[in-house]
Amino acid sequence: MTRTAADRCALADRLRILVISRPEPSCGRPLLDVLSACVDAGATAIQLRDKEASARDLLELARAARARFGHARVLLTVNDRLDVALAAGVGGVHLGPDDLPVRAARRVAPPPFLIGYSTDDPDQAREAARAGADYVGVGAVYGTRSKPGLADEAIGPARVRAVMDASGLPCVGIGGVTPANARPVFETGAGVAVLSAVMDAPDPAAVVRRLARASRSQGRRR
Repeated sequence: MTRTAADRCALADRLRILVISRPEPSCGRPLLDVLSACVDAGATAIQLRDKEASARDLLELARAARARFGHARVLLTVNDRLDVALAAGVGGVHLGPDDLPVRAARRVAPPPFLIGYSTDDPDQAREAARAGADYVGVGAVYGTRSKPGLADEAIGPARVRAVMDASGLPCVGIGGVTPANARPVFETGAGVAVLSAVMDAPDPAAVVRRLARASRSQGRRR
């Protein structure tokens, strides 16, 4: 698959602020209401993530999300489940090292369907690009409690840049990212992916607005 510089730039813009969902946001509001508010506040991408949901339930959520804010320019993807993402007609899927291999997913999901891959290793990112990945999620940038065993891991923004350079793909820095520390990630040229910072917030949209301001501020400095 040939990706032009314009294609990569356009995708990087769509991944500037990626909100990853959790089934029950701490604010107590329905998930789709929270995600819609995040889109209105400036989120450029939404990833639906529910490790415990059945394929049927995740499909219903993905279809409902597409109906709710599919008219917007927001990129809607599903975590892990290629079958659900394709059945729902969303924009892509995000895969990890334990999921379906990128090359196998690419065979059944031709462009423009997007495939993301998670790694903080430049060599693995380069191989994922060869296999057909469209972007890379790199972390944990500042450590995270959203995944077991990563609370004390902090690879830092410089690793995000190294993965981006090695793969030649748009990247998002993930893991412990908040409005207070997002700017160094934006400065690498990557977007940010946030889960706990938004899903644990009493006002998720306010967090997204702060991230959007940090992103615009960095853009003006460039």
